[in-house]
Amino acid sequence: MKTKNRSNGEGHSYETPVRNGIRQVELSFVIPVYNEEETLDELTSRILEHVPDPEAIEIIFIDDGSTDDSWMVIEALADVHEVVRGIKFRGNRGKAAGLQAGFDAAVGNIVFTMDADLQDDPQEIPRFLDKIEDGYDLVSGWKKVRHDPWHKVLPSRIFNRMLSYCSGVHLHDHNCGFKCYRSEVTKTVKLYGELHRMVPSLAGMEGFRVSEIPVQHHARQHGKSKYGIERFIRGFSDMLTIGFLRKYKERPSHFANTWAAGYMSIGSVLVLTGVICGAALVKGLVLILTGLVFLAIAAVTTTSGLFCELLVRKNVEVQAALPEIAQTVGDVNALTLPMTDVRGGRTAKV
Repeated sequence: MKTKNRSNGEGHSYETPVRNGIRQVELSFVIPVYNEEETLDELTSRILEHVPDPEAIEIIFIDDGSTDDSWMVIEALADVHEVVRGIKFRGNRGKAAGLQAGFDAAVGNIVFTMDADLQDDPQEIPRFLDKIEDGYDLVSGWKKVRHDPWHKVLPSRIFNRMLSYCSGVHLHDHNCGFKCYRSEVTKTVKLYGELHRMVPSLAGMEGFRVSEIPVQHHARQHGKSKYGIERFIRGFSDMLTIGFLRKYKERPSHFANTWAAGYMSIGSVLVLTGVICGAALVKGLVLILTGLVFLAIAAVTTTSGLFCELLVRKNVEVQAALPEIAQTVGDVNALTLPMTDVRGGRTAKV
């Protein structure tokens, strides 16, 4: 592999990796876009200004069904800047779909996500990279000082505290779109629905190391905020999903059997009470029949849990997935799974 020596204008030198005459991408920026035509040109310029090597990056804009001229701006930027890429959805699919499309397309060793509205400041990029170098796999931004209305800030703070408790990943600002990931994270975590807010939680569940840094937050200058009460409600729904997955992802029958045990206990008590009262009496008969209903629900719940276990086992067999290995010791010649060096997070073969 060859390199080209360059300077970033601040007295620091860096090298652009070149392999077989092809420029190698070190940093990928994944940026979902929805009606942000006024900000994209400035955002691109500011990213290029603050990265270590402007020639070793790619900027992937995902147009999520914009109704303004955002796509035309992206096309123009791609004509001017070799590092700009564009993906356009036929319609509005949501931020999670946009991020997933960007993750699938990104080829850099390090992946950044950020919003397109200029509220995230690209001058924070070197600080994210420094934190990643400390050994973390995902670094999330923390908008410690926010320039948003109170009716957006207060629910967000409540949500973040509850999500930290449910997920076990304690961050001040899970919602911040400004994040930095090792590529192993973006290739492992799969997003759908509204789970883009849950990436740190999902990464933590997979064993990745997660941290955060305070970042500067700017007030919106262009466009319109996409925040609404329905987003807050969807966030709480996803939070419950994360809490469930964290505890029962690989053992759903434990969840089902807990409820089944409760139903069975209630049903047994009702049947026993009905027998004591006398089945010939209306009161006793009602108690027995009600108890039998609870016992039937317990049986159905247990059966559902077993079917869920079958689905989990089948999925594991198909994927042949084992927990990711951080280190090994002794003779492991038979083991050929990818492993991650805990010091640098790089992929190697045992």
